[in-house]
Amino acid sequence: MSQELILTRPDDWHVHFRDGNCLQHTVNATAQHFARALVMPNLKPALTTVSSLLDYRKRILQACEPTHSFSPLMTLYLTEHLSEQELDQCKPYPFILGAKLYPAGATTHSEEGVHSLKALYPLFSQMAARDLVLQIHGEVTYGDIFKRETYFIQDELQALIKNFPTLRIVLEHISTKAAVDFVNDNPKTLAATITPHHLLYNRNDLLAGGLRPHFYCLPILKSETAQRALQQAAISGSVQFFAGTDSAPHTIDNKENACACAGIYSAPFAAALYTQVFDSLAALPKLNAFMSHHGANFYRQPINSTELVMIKRAQHIPARLALGNDEVVPVGAGESLIWSVSEDYK
Repeated sequence: MSQELILTRPDDWHVHFRDGNCLQHTVNATAQHFARALVMPNLKPALTTVSSLLDYRKRILQACEPTHSFSPLMTLYLTEHLSEQELDQCKPYPFILGAKLYPAGATTHSEEGVHSLKALYPLFSQMAARDLVLQIHGEVTYGDIFKRETYFIQDELQALIKNFPTLRIVLEHISTKAAVDFVNDNPKTLAATITPHHLLYNRNDLLAGGLRPHFYCLPILKSETAQRALQQAAISGSVQFFAGTDSAPHTIDNKENACACAGIYSAPFAAALYTQVFDSLAALPKLNAFMSHHGANFYRQPINSTELVMIKRAQHIPARLALGNDEVVPVGAGESLIWSVSEDYK
């Protein structure tokens, strides 16, 4: 008999759905396995108003198949022009959980992002008072690309936490031992999401034997040492680490060209990928808390009442998947996973 693992239905605390006809694929890839997902606002144009956020959420719900019980949670795109009055417009909507900080130029569609964190200090004060969570893409735009997360922690995040000790902050998609250590050394008002691709891969997968653009993401994949630190953080049982896939699809044309876009598409296989990591580290008993409890508790959301059953049965990741009218190469394309989601519990 195949081995089964029963999980509380998990949440994805960091996902990119894109927009338009992509939504029919991206939304349902997440909704088939996750009860909730925190949807990133870096569209073009960015979602810098509450009204644009509400319209986008309607489009997500319209794209979601009725067989899925799924709730998209939202976060507002922070800019230096965002007013305190606009931020106050979030209050009537319990599914708007916070606001997202993108340093300008740090990642995909971050052109409208922030040049000076200090310019946002009045907004951070307001967020702390309103109990909104600040999500951060924690990289600077200068220096060695492999050290930009570390520089952000040293040059920006330490001061931010000191000035706003009650503000709840999520350092998104951490990729370095420095980030793991920093989270561990700070109060539980600071947390971090960890992606399946940063747990499974390192820069050798991106660069050794030729440049493979489908492994290119931001923060960029780091060393094996960093990968091991992230793995240990994920299985540590610490409530400050939880699942956020950062699933971010780009069409094949946008990945396989002279200037490849950053982003890895993992949503259709994310539950199995996380399970495979924890299994390989002999830590399956820790998976449920990491995927289904820590993030919900940090965001002060109820634990989901339904279940997801993982079964130790091989599945093959296809070379390509549909993405609107185009195609996307998913993470691990052509590989096999040893875990699958039980068909009876999708």
